[in-house]
Amino acid sequence: MASAKPLHGTDLVDCARANAKQGIETAAYQCGYGEDINTFARELRQACEQMNLQVKELNELVTDQDMILKTMGAGEIIAPDTPTEL
Repeated sequence: MASAKPLHGTDLVDCARANAKQGIETAAYQCGYGEDINTFARELRQACEQMNLQVKELNELVTDQDMILKTMGAGEIIAPDTPTEL
């Protein structure tokens, strides 16, 4: 779900990272910047600098750990059939 207002700081970096694979247009929209990609890019660059992240392109926010988790099928829920069955 897209943010109702533009995100800043760590919230912006987290949202941009989560949407980086879909491209800058999608990331900007999801982070609350709509079609204003220039402002999104500027704010993201500032947020990364404040966090001491050296990022030149959006796809650099996708880490090796993200790639490993995706290939391992992370995110699958493994749970018992009922709350009383372990």
